[in-house]
Amino acid sequence: MSDFTRAEQCAVAIAECFRGDGEILVSPIGNIPQLGARLAKLTFEPDLLLTDGVASIVDTCQPIGGAPGGPEPVVESWMPYRTIFENLSSGRRHVMMGATQIDRFGNQNIACIGDFKKPKAQLLGMRGAPGNTINHTTSYWVPNHSPKVFVEQVDVVSGVGYDRAAKLGAEATKYHEIRRVVSNLCVLDFGGPDHAMRLVSTHSGVSVDDVVAATRFELVVEDVAETRAPTADEVTIMREKLDPNGVGSKEVQG
Repeated sequence: MSDFTRAEQCAVAIAECFRGDGEILVSPIGNIPQLGARLAKLTFEPDLLLTDGVASIVDTCQPIGGAPGGPEPVVESWMPYRTIFENLSSGRRHVMMGATQIDRFGNQNIACIGDFKKPKAQLLGMRGAPGNTINHTTSYWVPNHSPKVFVEQVDVVSGVGYDRAAKLGAEATKYHEIRRVVSNLCVLDFGGPDHAMRLVSTHSGVSVDDVVAATRFELVVEDVAETRAPTADEVTIMREKLDPNGVGSKEVQG
């Protein structure tokens, strides 16, 4: 990885999650997800809708982490809170969330560790995960791929995976899609039997064995590629426009 960092390759992998989405609302949660979504908008998906974090849709991509020097915001439309819910309930949103735990079918936990009635650790809570996963496309970003995160069974189901969605019926889950999981080691999807988690690609310098050892359950491993490297133009955009302070590299080393 002489000409790009692991964080930059992760950002490109995240950008690829949004390829083909077109004019829908994108909600990337976290620094590297924001970097990836903004990179996608500035390169191959210009119609993606991004908010200013408050109530406006903006047609500009500011640097992440509050770095100065970005373009003047160009406001395209007003999107108050009630409109967010109208939008997400009709499948016109793609959110990228985190996962403290995730299992082979995409059930995600950000609520607590241990028994729900007496947890060992209290986390964020359910937040919007149940509604997000049922009502529109969801992807996940995991900056520390380990057996503590990729588990046989999550302690609490916050985000709904494919096995649980199947029990709810087609009408209730017509917009359900867990598209990708991007970690600091690899890219995964749910293209295995019965929507089991499948290893799609490993990042530069990471082996399949590295990923398998960091995952508690058995992954579907077929034809594994290497995650696409950033182009020279993408590296320039990230370093000069979107992340001039190197915030992403503080989250993922290498």
